[in-house]
Parts: sequence; structure tokens; C-alpha cells
Amino acid sequence: MLTAAIHGFFLSLGLILPLGVQNVFVFNQGAAQGKWIKSLPVIITASLCDTFLITLAVLGVSAVVLGNKWVKIVLLGIGVLFLLYMGYMTWKSKPSGEFSEKESFSARKQIIFASSVSLLNPHAILDTMGVIGTSSLEYSGLEKLGFSVACIFVSWAWFFSLSIVGRLVGNVDSSGRFLIILNKISAFIMLGTAIFLGISIFN
Repeated sequence: MLTAAIHGFFLSLGLILPLGVQNVFVFNQGAAQGKWIKSLPVIITASLCDTFLITLAVLGVSAVVLGNKWVKIVLLGIGVLFLLYMGYMTWKSKPSGEFSEKESFSARKQIIFASSVSLLNPHAILDTMGVIGTSSLEYSGLEKLGFSVACIFVSWAWFFSLSIVGRLVGNVDSSGRFLIILNKISAFIMLGTAIFLGISIFN
């Protein structure tokens, strides 16, 4: 069981580390909110979505989802629309030095956007369902449970840590210039991902 848990830990860590839309959004909200606790909606939503996807992957649902051409096309299409909208909203946002609530995402928006970049992002689905789901096939019983729990733990720990780092950056950068730059970078990443997904639909 320990070997399976270690495998799940490092596999999940390797998948979640690269800079992507989900990570950027969690970091961004950690920095933008007036108080760190107000970024909990995005942290918990992203973590729950990952938990949901990992659970489905380990249970073998990934084979059904990824094996259906039309399901994949619909997911890609919805993902493109959400990413374009999020990119536009992120580009427009101009936080002030005080990071007031008017310039940060409300709890409702955090939940909606975090859900979309987690559940409607084919890259996230392929990572969790494709890689983690496939890797879990070599385990059963308690070993599979240990593997799953380790993967889920990494997601929760990572998103909490990412938001805390974002909050620290937000406190140090009282001018808000770093966050403005981060917003632009985030918007470009979202736009680029949307274009890539759009092309993959036609391919």
C-alpha cells in the first residue's frame, strides 16, 4: 500500500506542477482577494473537482468518457467557450493596490470559473483520467485506495499552497503591478489554450 501511495503522490505531483489555466487562476485569486480566507471558494472547488475526476478515473469511467467521440467534442467546445470568456474577463481586470473586493472575483464567480477550468479542460481530464486512471489499473483493494488517496491529497495540498503563495505576493506587491502583469499572462494562456482546443476539434 505504501508503494502505491508513493507512486500516486509523485505521479499526481508531476501532473499538477506545470503552469496551466487552473493553477494560474488559483494563484491569481489568492493574490487578488483582500483576505486569504476569501479565496477558499476557488481552492475548495478546484480540489473537489480534481477529487471527482481522480475518483472517476480510478473507477474506470475514463475509458467510457474518452472513448466516445461526441462526448470529447462537446467537452472541447464548451471548454473553448469558457476559456475565451475567462481570458476576456481576466484581461479586463485591473486590480488596485488595495486589492478591493470590487476588483476581485466573488465567491460565486470563483466557483463557476474554477469548475470550468477543472471539469471543462480536456488537458485536466486527460491528465487525471488518462494518466492516473491508466496507472491505477495495476493496483487493487487497499493498494488502489492508497494510490487514490495520495493523488487526491496532492491536489488539496497544492491548491492551498498555491493560493497562500499568491496571497504573499499580493501583500508584498502593494502597487498591484505584478497582479496586472499576471492577469495579462493568464489571459494569454487561456486564449492560447482555447485556440489549441479549437484546432483539436477540427482535427
